[in-house]
Amino acid sequence: MTETETVRSTNRWIALVVLCVGVLMIILDATVVNVALPSIQSDLGFSQSNLAWVVNAYLIAFGGLLLLAGRLGDLVGRRRIFLIGLTIFTAASLLCGLAQSQEVLIGARFVQGVGGAMTSAVILGVIVTMFPEPEEQARAIGIYSFVAAAGGSIGLLAGGVLTQAINWHWIFFVNLPIGVATAVLAARLLERDEGIGVGEGVDLPGAVLLTSSLMAGVYTIVGASDHGWGSGHTLGFGSAALALLVAFVAREARTSNPLVPLRIFRSRVVAGANAVQALMVAGMFGMFFLGALYLQRVQGYDAVEVGLAFLPVAVLIAALSLGVSARLITRFGGRATLLPGLALIVAGLGLFASAPVDASYPTDILPVMLLLGSGAGLSFPALMTLAMSGATPSDSGLASGLVNTTQQVGGALGLAVLATLSTTRTGDLRAAGDATASALTGGYHLAFAIGAGLVAASVALAVTLLRPQPGALFEEEPELEPAYSEAA
Repeated sequence: MTETETVRSTNRWIALVVLCVGVLMIILDATVVNVALPSIQSDLGFSQSNLAWVVNAYLIAFGGLLLLAGRLGDLVGRRRIFLIGLTIFTAASLLCGLAQSQEVLIGARFVQGVGGAMTSAVILGVIVTMFPEPEEQARAIGIYSFVAAAGGSIGLLAGGVLTQAINWHWIFFVNLPIGVATAVLAARLLERDEGIGVGEGVDLPGAVLLTSSLMAGVYTIVGASDHGWGSGHTLGFGSAALALLVAFVAREARTSNPLVPLRIFRSRVVAGANAVQALMVAGMFGMFFLGALYLQRVQGYDAVEVGLAFLPVAVLIAALSLGVSARLITRFGGRATLLPGLALIVAGLGLFASAPVDASYPTDILPVMLLLGSGAGLSFPALMTLAMSGATPSDSGLASGLVNTTQQVGGALGLAVLATLSTTRTGDLRAAGDATASALTGGYHLAFAIGAGLVAASVALAVTLLRPQPGALFEEEPELEPAYSEAA
């Protein structure tokens, strides 16, 4: 390898680290708020129902804009969209930290979601362009997957430490130096890419239909716990979201420059991987929120102790994603790596569904964390690899946005359903005379059991749709130009 090639290779991996720091900041922000909510409620006077909008405002913007942001990256350049999104997210973080009213905080959280969607939607597209070789690509996606999967656990710990050591404002202020440093390094290391041109995919009516559908859908999901699943509010917005989605698909099928070319769903692997991921995250992601509540409300853990309790999940995801998973995927394929991981997640959630009121961490909680961390460490890299494997270079930003949309919308749906069912079950048990701790535990047990069932369904889907393709892990693609800079 010549000196120039060595510098180029080194800069690729440095650029990957910079991208991962950016996505870690986005993912941390989705969970770091959870342990700070009681402090935010006390300081700003939120009611219990309005408090949920500190989380929901972010989810609605983030989930609604991911696909649009991913396609914009294909059209005008992924580097440009990444940097614009990072700037918006960092500026919104400053507004969140300075917020002294409910309205300012909720509005700033919505803007954070916009920036977060733009930043994270294009990252996988950049990665698969930087690393076209299968072995390197598997390793790079493994690193990204660690950050994406372990960020939730790290966020719980970081939120607990910052909230207890200083105050809740600093869970947002900490993004400022990280965001600025990431933007400076990304501007230097990521090569300018002009995209395929707006003439190849400007579909403003389609963009409006899709974004409106996703936002209405996420709003329906996150509002169902307040209004009820059978209420006119939920059914009305849900029907509107579905009608907008049908109109969007009809338009994309007949327009010459679609926002989301439907051809991407012709790949059984891409479509199957996204469907499997939707079920998996619907069952698993609620564990971070509901598991944290179980440890706080039933076991009496403080914010830092909750973060430490989840730390084994992050450690195991790191240990597997940063090497083991990539080697397994390269040798055995994504499907063969995915299935054991999903089985471990099912076992972990099933075990969590039997955790007692007077649980002991070493015997009742730690085994759950070990199973979930191991399962996620195997599953996420495999799913990311499979979901990106069928995308052509011109559609890699779209595929990246699709993966992230599936993850966020699936997670929001799963959390809303599981939290609502848990709350209903707890209320029924309290009405039947159970003690508070026992009733809460019963509600969480139901949520974890249903979560295990959803992940089990994803196993069946993976077996059916993600059939092995002997001879090649990745589809053949034209030679790609590197999307990174050789600048030191």
